[in-house]
Amino acid sequence: MNRNDITEMIIGAKITKGIKWADVATKIGLSKEWVTAACLGQMALDAKQAAIIADTFELPAEAVAILQAVPYKGSLPTAVPTDPLIYRFYELISVYGTTFKELIHEEFGDGIMSAIDFKMDLAREANPMGDRVSITMSGKFLPYKTY
Repeated sequence: MNRNDITEMIIGAKITKGIKWADVATKIGLSKEWVTAACLGQMALDAKQAAIIADTFELPAEAVAILQAVPYKGSLPTAVPTDPLIYRFYELISVYGTTFKELIHEEFGDGIMSAIDFKMDLAREANPMGDRVSITMSGKFLPYKTY
């Protein structure tokens, strides 16, 4: 059994049991965004969190240890995403990436926005022209250092 097997078990159980990510996050006591990323194999859980996930999704006992291992992060199946929703984020970075970079450098200086010291909030935004997806991302600014 490996992490991908566990991710597939989680997704299967989520579908068959009608589980919502927000409900799992409430059990863990963290954001739905972080818990979803962990369940999809992008974050390591601690022992208590892994036990809750295993119980929630009725995973085999050996899954608890695997859920605690540091995963291989950023593992998309192709270099350019082919899933239409994920591709739109790729497209967003292709179009606005230089704008993000320019504005962050202008505001903060030479550095990066951390994806480690990071948080995200995804919410539905009601709109009479059709509901909108609102995503707020916040990452610590990390300046490049001279040495």
